[in-house]
Amino acid sequence: MKNKKQRINIINMFIITIIIGIIVWFCVEEYKEIKNTNYEIENKINKNINIVKTSTKEMNEKEEKKYPKEEIINTYKGYNICAKLQIPEISVETYVISEYSKTALDVSSTKYWGPEPNEIGNFCIAGHNIKNMFYNLKKLQTGSKMFLSDNKIGKVEYEVYDIYKVNPKDVSVLNQNTKKREITLITCTNDSSQRLIIKASEI
Repeated sequence: MKNKKQRINIINMFIITIIIGIIVWFCVEEYKEIKNTNYEIENKINKNINIVKTSTKEMNEKEEKKYPKEEIINTYKGYNICAKLQIPEISVETYVISEYSKTALDVSSTKYWGPEPNEIGNFCIAGHNIKNMFYNLKKLQTGSKMFLSDNKIGKVEYEVYDIYKVNPKDVSVLNQNTKKREITLITCTNDSSQRLIIKASEI
């Protein structure tokens, strides 16, 4: 009877040892799996962080390269300046006065309507149809290039996409329904009966 109890105890101990061994094995495997999973997650996080850092650096470099900085004077002949307009094809280089007025328009081209220079929206510039201003706008064609420079964003290149005429009371050219950077140049026709409109968008 005693031997039988001893055998049972030995068998029970053996079974308990096996169960404990199995539990320990499962715990070790689970720990390994969790550790491997955490390692993979950490690697993915670090990889994504590096990708974001690289992308941000490339975007900053691209932005700097795309919009080169050019310092623009703040005042010209007593008027505040917000930008400089350049149209190499017709040898135009003119400062853009910040606020429109008839007297300002006699000095240089002026901002007529819209957002700040080179911001998203339709930046409208008015200028007289005279030499050294907008006299040769009529020579521009679709595809002609122009540049608008400011002290905040830099120098942005635009391309003409539309040229047409409107009557002086037509304000549709001032429309701000756009999600792009755009420029609208406005000047009188030779007989002043209409307005010549040059529309350009960022390249």
